[in-house]
Amino acid sequence: MIKALGKAIGLGFGTGLFPIAPGTVGSLAAVVIYYLIVLAVGAAEQFILAGLIIFSLPVGVWATGLLATEEDPDPGKAVWDEFLGMWITCILLPPTIPWLAAAFICFRVFDVLKPWPARRLENLHGGWGIMADDIAAGIYGFALLNAARFAWQAWG
Repeated sequence: MIKALGKAIGLGFGTGLFPIAPGTVGSLAAVVIYYLIVLAVGAAEQFILAGLIIFSLPVGVWATGLLATEEDPDPGKAVWDEFLGMWITCILLPPTIPWLAAAFICFRVFDVLKPWPARRLENLHGGWGIMADDIAAGIYGFALLNAARFAWQAWG
């Protein structure tokens, strides 16, 4: 039962089973979940986002690790890493549609391109290898978008 729950989490509650671009679908699901949280709780969204991130790291390493095999150490259907990376990208951003759309695009670009050291992080064992490159992509997106936001505010 616990293993089945772990696999469901690793699959992003089914989004990883989407036949085309499961990582993109998982990222979209993560940003939609975050936006629904914003609508539900309002001003406390950053605390909830922090909680999601803190929860998602150890659970995600375990859950995505359950999906990894010797033949496929980073299966495309394991998308919980996209959830975590997407949520990291959203830290401190205004929870508006334009900023969340920018976060989605930015995270997907960094996740696909995997600038250094993200690509090297894929070589870590098991769930760590699955999760670590998306954590890096999320950090890159967080840094770029928040720098842009602060620059925009300074000029405006």
